[in-house]
Amino acid sequence: MTGKIDISFVIPIFNESAAIIELYERLKKMINSRTDNYEIIFVNDCSRDNSIDIIKQISEKDDRVKFVDLKRNFGQTAALAAGFDFAEGDIIVSMDGDLQHLPEDIPPMLDKMNEGYDIVSGWRYERNDNFIFRKIPSASANWLMKKLSGINIHDFGTTLKAYKKDVIKQIKLYGEMHRFIPALAAQNGITICEVPIQNPSRKSGKSNYGISRTIRVMCDLLTVKFLISYSTRPLHIFGAAGLLCFSFGFLIDLVFTILWSFNYADYDNNKGLILFSVMLIIIGVQFIVLGLLSEILIRIYFESSDKKIYSVRETNINPENCI
Repeated sequence: MTGKIDISFVIPIFNESAAIIELYERLKKMINSRTDNYEIIFVNDCSRDNSIDIIKQISEKDDRVKFVDLKRNFGQTAALAAGFDFAEGDIIVSMDGDLQHLPEDIPPMLDKMNEGYDIVSGWRYERNDNFIFRKIPSASANWLMKKLSGINIHDFGTTLKAYKKDVIKQIKLYGEMHRFIPALAAQNGITICEVPIQNPSRKSGKSNYGISRTIRVMCDLLTVKFLISYSTRPLHIFGAAGLLCFSFGFLIDLVFTILWSFNYADYDNNKGLILFSVMLIIIGVQFIVLGLLSEILIRIYFESSDKKIYSVRETNINPENCI
């Protein structure tokens, strides 16, 4: 393998020992027909089984296989972030490690990347998931994300995506944000397309998804909307709410003062209304102050040091090679 890497595969692993070897063999078979200059990065998210031992055994036999072993279970988003940070390929492909993403679906995505797209997203057009707990929440989240982000894709949730290196390296991930990468990347202006992929049933192990994750995703959806529309101008949302409350409260006081001046109203019979107007004015001032403080915090955030959301126990990747 030469020094330049064309494609990096980033694969988070959590208790996937039964699938790792088959995934590696099928991935290697697929990519060897296209390029010799690739790397496969397994990110072990503190698996409780022997996943890391299997990965290390593979990496000893194949120098294209690299691993990042996280100190504790940080979650899929952090595991992906770690893989993206260590990846060196011009194109970075992320996928799950449970064989619900098939290596054979990747070539059409790479072909689209060669056409000049910044992101190519997989589209699970036929879902083989539980209707109540997976399909309905997923469809709802995808519809909302499409409306909020303005990006016309059907499947934000799948991990199987291909990115240009300079696009994914600019995105900081938190919470369950990995599923919203296209929306976050849209802030910088990107080209994106979808490629239909299969959605086979899980062969082994237990799914790590549940209703609790759906709730977290919906909360992250609100965060993404804020980041897309107001991350660099929070005063626009807090200030607007503050000015609305302040103006409404001030208007009530003004009308009451005019009526009181002409003896059409008295204080004793309108105490509740006056207290309500004063409360609106105070809330309005608080919103405006919150917006100003948020503006200051945003500037500190963008100018602060690059703090990671994960910590690595061990890796066979030279950090000097990473951007």
